[in-house]
Amino acid sequence: MAATVVTFGTNAAADTSSSYKPGCTESFPLCTEVANPQEAFGKYYVGHDEPSVEFYSSTPGSGNHAQYQLTIPTEPSGSFSESKGYDFELHPAFWFGMAMCDTQSYPEQLPNCTPDSDSNIVDPTQTFKAPGAAFMELQFYSPGWIPQFAGASCDATKWCVALNIDSLSENPINGTTLNPSCQSRILGGIEYINFAFLTLDGKPLGPPNPLQFDVGTSGNPNNPDTFFLNQGDKATVTLTDTPGGFETIVTDTTTGKSGHMVASAANGFGQIKYVPGGHVCQMLPYDFHPMYSTSSPQTRVLWAAHSYNVAFSDEIGHFDFCTHISANTGSCDGQEGIPGGRESSDGDDNGCFSGSQSLLYPATGCFDTNAPGFDGVSYQTYWPDGSATKPTPILFSSPKTGSAFTVPYSQFAFEADLPRIEAADLGGTCQRLTTGANCVNPPTTDDGQPAEFYPYFSTVTTSYGCAYGLGSTLPNTTNNFGGSSTTEFGPLYHLTYWTFGGHGATNQRYNDFNSGPMTRTC
Repeated sequence: MAATVVTFGTNAAADTSSSYKPGCTESFPLCTEVANPQEAFGKYYVGHDEPSVEFYSSTPGSGNHAQYQLTIPTEPSGSFSESKGYDFELHPAFWFGMAMCDTQSYPEQLPNCTPDSDSNIVDPTQTFKAPGAAFMELQFYSPGWIPQFAGASCDATKWCVALNIDSLSENPINGTTLNPSCQSRILGGIEYINFAFLTLDGKPLGPPNPLQFDVGTSGNPNNPDTFFLNQGDKATVTLTDTPGGFETIVTDTTTGKSGHMVASAANGFGQIKYVPGGHVCQMLPYDFHPMYSTSSPQTRVLWAAHSYNVAFSDEIGHFDFCTHISANTGSCDGQEGIPGGRESSDGDDNGCFSGSQSLLYPATGCFDTNAPGFDGVSYQTYWPDGSATKPTPILFSSPKTGSAFTVPYSQFAFEADLPRIEAADLGGTCQRLTTGANCVNPPTTDDGQPAEFYPYFSTVTTSYGCAYGLGSTLPNTTNNFGGSSTTEFGPLYHLTYWTFGGHGATNQRYNDFNSGPMTRTC
């Protein structure tokens, strides 16, 4: 049966065709933030706000073999209230990431990519002969609001997990992209996505590859084989390479159940053949493998706004309340904002849903909320802080590597891609291409004032040792890294990219705030 999917963006009219595939120009939380969206997507684009922790290690295998301990959040008890904080309001998803080889992805220069090898490290100022790269996000979806694939929730109360691999079908050297005909036929468009829910038997619910993906099967978690986690459950998250492809395993140590998925051709994963002209759209079956042996600031995905390889990230900024939705456009034509802070809606209140469409929480609101101002619920004091009216935090350990996952990573860094999404192409004033002027943390609202709040990481004590949590300062905190996002995420951070159509010329851009590497203490 075909799922009902809503097209986010300027027109939220429902599409009931199972052939519909959302694109990364839309307010679609699956997508990795690209460095230069106008080159990839054109004028219209919705940014992704991703506060992150990056982990570094020179131990061979640390770039392709990692394990975390995780505690799933618990929602506030009692009846729903717009004055309480809930995970669906704060983040449609959080994820654990890792760089992958993809020989049909950016920069489209070499036919091979040696898996699990630091020979793939490239300095863009020295050469444009680099292997193609993708970025893997093992995404955990918050429960209780609009169901997948129109929204992000899989269940009224439980969390689901999906293996998500993003590739970019662009050649920056020649200034070309995948032909538009093919872009319109694949999941994600030019930033194409392989997507598979983790399942109990490790078999995809439907084809994961971008061309054959079907929202009615591949994107429909209503299946007895789908793996779910309960609120408050503890889990072990394993990311590792195998001869048959990259494998993800989530073991719920509370219930004893496990979900897993291998990104293999045998499971239906694939590349999209890079053909910039004409109408060809061909899927090439592919075993995805991690790109690097180690993890450092040099083991980047060179098309991404972030600098990371092995990392945790939250996906925030995708919800704001709306008092009335236009029947014609699906955008908010009433007021936006939390109780006590409501104002007339503006151009970023798109992709809206009525509370009657929710799986549990009867909230009426919109996914598209960040351009031109950061004024959604993610930028209010609705984050975990130990109070009963807010969810408990996501808690995750520093990863470990080695054959038995006993070797800790030696360093970490905090990074937020605020400059990328505060820039002029998203309605902001951040001069990310030149001086970095007006690139600020916390970001500004659409009234030009600093956001009420921007979440930051703290380390806390847990039953399995030290862990990171995101929100305000949390119970059992051992270090809040200055107790503000400004202090924690640090100064502006330059990254080097190839200039689109520049035949190998490079430019530097401020896409992130980054704390710089710090010695692991957790």
